[in-house]
Amino acid sequence: MNDLAASVARWLLAAFLGFAGLSHLFWGRETFQAQVPDWLPLGADFVVLASGVVEVALALALVVPTRHRPLVGWVVAAFFLAVFPGNIAQYVEGNDAFGLDTDGARLVRLFVQPLLILWALWCTGAWTWFRSRRRDGSSP
Repeated sequence: MNDLAASVARWLLAAFLGFAGLSHLFWGRETFQAQVPDWLPLGADFVVLASGVVEVALALALVVPTRHRPLVGWVVAAFFLAVFPGNIAQYVEGNDAFGLDTDGARLVRLFVQPLLILWALWCTGAWTWFRSRRRDGSSP
């Protein structure tokens, strides 16, 4: 893995998460509520605020030097996976948010989430760490 490229990508991911988290908490709360599925047993505002706090925390975790960076990568990837049902609900229910005002745009958004997961795993060395542990016979 190219360390410089991974570091730049990690900082960009942290900036993305930090901006998204702050927008969840402040200026974009109503817009983000459009992505919270109706079937979720928690209030939409609570979900938006909680996810904003988590995103800011994850952004900070991505930039703080730590030997646990691969674990941070797995947690970020799990977060992206956990919020994916909201993206699916937005597509299925046809909710407009973030300029996603067509079915086509909402469908394209669905394909962004796996890329975010891969980005988190790559730039933190999480996938490489996992593969090396498996190769060495260690349990993950």
